[in-house]
Amino acid sequence: MAIRAATLDDVLRIREIRADVRENRLSHPERVSAADVVAFIERCGVWVWEEDGIILGFSAGDLADGTIWALFVDPSCEGRGIGQALIAESCAGLRAAGHTMATLTTQPGSRAERFYRRNGWTANGLDARGEMRFSKALM
Repeated sequence: MAIRAATLDDVLRIREIRADVRENRLSHPERVSAADVVAFIERCGVWVWEEDGIILGFSAGDLADGTIWALFVDPSCEGRGIGQALIAESCAGLRAAGHTMATLTTQPGSRAERFYRRNGWTANGLDARGEMRFSKALM
């Protein structure tokens, strides 16, 4: 197992994982295009968890505003700590960029909401789209 920075060669697999998730599915998959993933890799960096040459999860933090843009794990690999390791890597990147607080949103009542609560994130109510807002101090 290894966490490493994503490359442009990883875009297809990142998009496959994003499309295969059980929760927080994109009702319009075109909203996150290959170009969006490429831009994020080039601008902010995306972290991937790789085993035996296969990417099993990815995360990304937006260095411009301190938000977590993505955290997704292949559904067949959930519950192994991959998400915890990846979110820690993205938070470390935000901290290194000078952010003292990370934020994100997720679907209320989801496993993701429970994951963030268990991992020290603070719920801050719903946003205009009805998603739960979370924040976490970056120490």
